[in-house]
Amino acid sequence: MAEATRLWEVFIRPRNGLSHRHVGSLHAADEVLALQAARDVYTRRGEGTSIWVIPSDAITASDPDHAAEMFDPTADKIYRHPTFYDIPEDVGHM
Repeated sequence: MAEATRLWEVFIRPRNGLSHRHVGSLHAADEVLALQAARDVYTRRGEGTSIWVIPSDAITASDPDHAAEMFDPTADKIYRHPTFYDIPEDVGHM
């Protein structure tokens, strides 16, 4: 009988200075094999400079059904929006 493998989420950073992006998922027995498999599957053409693998069961996500209570309160805080502030002319382009 085959041993069960974990599901891993793969994130790749294409170039220095850019953010890691989720590129897919894969099954592997441990983090070393997950990293090697991610390299083989998702960077065959040299697309990445950094790889992250995270066990899928370690990710906690918000519930789309509760989006209103999660995100609507931010609309009440206009001071958090950059359009609220006046920028002095000597600052230049921002």
